[in-house]
Amino acid sequence: MDNTTTQNSLRGTLLVAMPQMDDPNFTGAVIYLCEHNEEGSMGVVINKPLDLSIKMLFERIGIPYHPDEDPRMKNVFLGGPVDHDHGFILHTYVPDDLNEQTSIPVTSDIALTSSRDILTSIGAGEGPNLSLITLGYAGWGAGQLERELAANVWLNSPADKAILFTTPFEQRLERAVAKIGIDLNMISHEAGHA
Repeated sequence: MDNTTTQNSLRGTLLVAMPQMDDPNFTGAVIYLCEHNEEGSMGVVINKPLDLSIKMLFERIGIPYHPDEDPRMKNVFLGGPVDHDHGFILHTYVPDDLNEQTSIPVTSDIALTSSRDILTSIGAGEGPNLSLITLGYAGWGAGQLERELAANVWLNSPADKAILFTTPFEQRLERAVAKIGIDLNMISHEAGHA
């Protein structure tokens, strides 16, 4: 990867669907970008909970679940339209503890992991300090996200741990656009260019 791509990477930021988004998978979505380079992009939707509690998920996959787990982390989220049968865990980490064979380090302290080991740790109450569990992810081929950004399909906003993990899911869209000083209610639902 060249320095230009690295410097222009949106990895570790948020994508917010514009009101004119016509793909039902992404209407009203806030996506945390975990990878963005010349080969494509991938991320997880952080504001669309499924009708599936974490306790129910753990029962289905046969992992004991610690009853004193953080009550803010009670739902599994629809991470995107790709690979719905696969779980992804967005979480905080300490660099020495990260298994880079099953994890993508996104920032210096946030990673995306897809191993059963981290679920076992979460179930035992010994997992990461903050985490969000999704089924599926959002993905874009080479240049696809750049074309969508140029077509005003997405807004890009800085991310922080509060939006990702502790803000109630129904407030994440509002908080993400507030970080860039935009009120989505004031934006036309019709795409356009000046």
